[in-house]
Amino acid sequence: MIELDSIEKTYETGGVATPVLKGVSFHVRPGEYVAIMGGSGTGKSTLMNILGCLDKPSAGRYRLDGEDVAKMDDDALSVLRNRKIGFVFQQFHLLERATALRNVMLPLIYAEEYPDDAQQRAEAALADVGLADRLRYRPTALSGGQQQRVAIARALVNNPQVLLADEPTGNLDRTSGLEVLAVFQRLNRAKRTLILVTHDERVAEHAQRILVLRYGRIAEDRAVPTPRNAEAELQEARA
Repeated sequence: MIELDSIEKTYETGGVATPVLKGVSFHVRPGEYVAIMGGSGTGKSTLMNILGCLDKPSAGRYRLDGEDVAKMDDDALSVLRNRKIGFVFQQFHLLERATALRNVMLPLIYAEEYPDDAQQRAEAALADVGLADRLRYRPTALSGGQQQRVAIARALVNNPQVLLADEPTGNLDRTSGLEVLAVFQRLNRAKRTLILVTHDERVAEHAQRILVLRYGRIAEDRAVPTPRNAEAELQEARA
């Protein structure tokens, strides 16, 4: 699904070159759940921007579902993002005056062709994240965890092949964070490909595999033999 080979990214400011990614290589299989860990300044956000086709590498090759992303122009990247990638961020980025249903429908409203079944697709996405009974609620009437689940449903409504989550539990308390991680594990069991960026090892251990970034390089690439069970932890937290 994802192939990165010798990816480099260098930013130039005032004639000074700052290398951020230095030969990053890894592959992600379809249906795999991967966590990318690293502290501040390790290149996590830069890598996520490249994976999400929001930025281009300075060197190296990135193939997404067989397509060479590095060679695409901005218009082609925009189409690719819309068709194949869903984004979940630390900030929910929900419209406060719109209902959960309307927020989830937004990617369909702004699509090149508005689908006839837009509302049904949005309702199904909200049901997938356990919010079928919150369709008409506005964000201010929802908990932080519920707002993040609305954001996940919005990311899923176009049925992307890859879901990218950047510190999705960073603004949540433990219980709300576990609700979100439980949703991710359910999506992964349904064969959804997920890549989660986090600085928290406990969050990363819910994935099947952990990549650790240090100084712009992959320092570790290890499997998680027994991922933490978010649903079981959630039940325990609520007890």
